[in-house]
Amino acid sequence: MCALRVAVVDDSALVRKHLTELLVKAGIEVTITASDPLFAWPKLQADWPDVIVLDVEMPRMDGISFLRKLMAERPTPVVMCSTLTEAGCETTLQALAAGAVSFVTKPKIGLRNFLEDAGNGLVAAVTAAGRANLRALPMPPATPPVRAPQAPAAEAASAMAQTTDSLIALGASTGGVQTLESLLRQLAARNAAPPGIVVVQHMPAQFTTAFAERLRGCTGLDVLEARDGDRVLPGRVLIAPGARHMMLRRSGAQYLVEVRDGPLVNHHRPSVDVLLRSVAQCAGRNAVGAVLTGMGDDGARGLLAMRKAGAHTYAQDEASCVVYGMPKAAMEMAAAERSVPLAEMAEVLLGATQAPGQR
Repeated sequence: MCALRVAVVDDSALVRKHLTELLVKAGIEVTITASDPLFAWPKLQADWPDVIVLDVEMPRMDGISFLRKLMAERPTPVVMCSTLTEAGCETTLQALAAGAVSFVTKPKIGLRNFLEDAGNGLVAAVTAAGRANLRALPMPPATPPVRAPQAPAAEAASAMAQTTDSLIALGASTGGVQTLESLLRQLAARNAAPPGIVVVQHMPAQFTTAFAERLRGCTGLDVLEARDGDRVLPGRVLIAPGARHMMLRRSGAQYLVEVRDGPLVNHHRPSVDVLLRSVAQCAGRNAVGAVLTGMGDDGARGLLAMRKAGAHTYAQDEASCVVYGMPKAAMEMAAAERSVPLAEMAEVLLGATQAPGQR
C-alpha cells in the first residue's frame, strides 16, 4: 500500500518542521510544506496530496477562506490544526461547514511539547482523513472555480469570526492629547502588552509625528505615526497621520492599516468614523472601540457600525471629558454599550478584549 501523501500549510516554520517529523515517523509522506495558501497553491497544482493539514491564521489568506476555495476547485480531505479550532467554537464550526473532515487544536501554552507528542491526535486525524469519502460530505453552496488564489495587498472581506489577535480602536478630538496619554499609560502599566491599538486624534499634519514620539517616550509602548501597510501588533499603537485618513484592513488573519488621502468626513481628515467603520468591517467582534473626549459627532456612526458587527463599544463619561460632544453623540445613537470614566477605561477595554462581543 502506498504511503499517505500529505501537505502541511502553516505560517510557523517550527510547526511545519515538527508536524512533518511527527507524520513521517508514523509512515506518512509529507510531500508539500508551505507558509501560506498563496505559496501552497502552485505546489498543490503540481503534485496534489491525499490530505492537507491546514492552519487558520496565516498571512495573505486565512485558512477558512482557502478551505472554501479548495472545496470549490478540488475537494480534498482537510484537517484543520490551529489554536482557534477548539471543540464547539465558531471557527471550528465554520471549518467543518466549509468541508473540513476533522480538526486538531494546538494549545496556546506548551506548543512545542504538543508538537513532539505522538499522541496529540494529529496522526490519527490525518489517517482517518485519508480514508474519508468526500462524496458523502455535504458541500457548501457551489462557488465559481478558483484557478489560483488571489490576495489583495489588503483584504477588505468581512471579518473572521474569531482570531487570536484582538485590537482596540480609539477616537478623540478636543482634550484628547492628555486623555490618550493618560489612557495609554494605564494600558502600559499592565503586566502584559496590550492588544494592538489604532487611534484617530483630530490634529494637524505637522503635529502627529511629535505626538506619537511623545506618547512612545512617556508610555513605553511602540507608538508610531502610522504609515501605509503598518501591522497592528500587540504593544503597538498606530496614530493616524494628520490630514490623512487611516483605515483597518485584513490580510489573511493579520491586521494592517491603510493611510490614504480623501475628502473631509464630518469636517475632519483623519476621521474617526472612517477608521471605526473599517474596523467594523475587517475586525468585527475581534475589536473593541471607544469614543473619547471631543467636539461634534465624529465617530458615533462608526462606533455604531462596530457595535452592529458584534464588537464591544464604549464612550467616555461626561464627568471625565474635556468636551462631552463625541461621546454624547455615541450614547444618544446607542452606538456605545455604556459610558465609562477615563480612570476605568483601560480596565474595561482590556476586559472586553478577553470577552469577544456577541453577534
